[in-house]
Amino acid sequence: MIECVFTLDYEVYGDGQGALGELVYEPAERLRALFLRHGVRFVNFVEVAEFHRIDQVGSDPAIDSVKRQIRELHAGGFEIGLHLHPQWCNAVYGQGRWVLDSTEYNLCTLSRPRIAHIVDEALRYLRSLLDEPTFTPISFRAGNWLFQPTQPAAGVLAERGLRVDSSVFKGGRQRRVGLDYRRSLKNGEYWTFAADVNEPDPHGALIEMPIHVGMVPFWKMLTTKRVALHNRMGDAAARSSRLGRLGDFMRFRYPLKLDFCRMTLDELTSMIERIICTDRKAPESLMPVVAIGHTKDLVDVGTVDSFLSYLAANSIPVSTFASLYPRLSSPALAFSTSCDVDS
Repeated sequence: MIECVFTLDYEVYGDGQGALGELVYEPAERLRALFLRHGVRFVNFVEVAEFHRIDQVGSDPAIDSVKRQIRELHAGGFEIGLHLHPQWCNAVYGQGRWVLDSTEYNLCTLSRPRIAHIVDEALRYLRSLLDEPTFTPISFRAGNWLFQPTQPAAGVLAERGLRVDSSVFKGGRQRRVGLDYRRSLKNGEYWTFAADVNEPDPHGALIEMPIHVGMVPFWKMLTTKRVALHNRMGDAAARSSRLGRLGDFMRFRYPLKLDFCRMTLDELTSMIERIICTDRKAPESLMPVVAIGHTKDLVDVGTVDSFLSYLAANSIPVSTFASLYPRLSSPALAFSTSCDVDS
């Protein structure tokens, strides 16, 4: 049985540029209205370190609207997940722009005390923002999908009550930052893990629910819509990073994420059709399918609307990690075997 989880990375550009109103608040408002109209919810991965620093410095007047929106989404049944780009923690603002701390780009390479401090500060800010002193998100997504080396970060998150990670995209490889998720291709749609997020471990405290991918020829990444989004103004650091990653892209089969902001409707429905074919082989097994989007990438809400209608027409529920977790936490279910590799 397929259940689709829509996850939204709620953030500005990766180099700190961009206005909150344009890149975060307004796109999220359009999505909120759309999902409410369809009677479903998405997981809002709030980039807490970013908003905390913007709030502290007062660099963008729209921060108050963003904070109110997060509270309203939470009250409206949208799951609030924890998303962290730790380079924001020591970010400095001056002359109208942010300078981020590249030495803390990967949370997982920091010392355990530093990881614990960053996570604790993020939870403190989120609880204050929501006015819920005991609030703990169930789900986490690492900045730039970097959840390697997995320990001690996974242990810190589990100790604080988080239960689901959704950082992995199977087959992912970024040599420059040490990301390598190729070994996870052999895993099912979800698995428990401990020492290494790539390796299923029945004794792990966290469940990995990866972003769904199809392994495709690299040239299929070069759609007009995706190229246009890559070339948008404002994320110079990301464009430079992509140039430095040509070696990662130059392979015959590349992981195409199920991205509801970057993919065309035909791409989205074609990927789901292949998943439906896999599901028919074991319809009694729960098959969570995680889609990703970014507020800064939402330029075509009509495609998302049509995709939600397509899922409804095919009787595919839209769920959240919080509603799925009770059905995934049993060790007997943790090693679902399904094929998410598309030809």
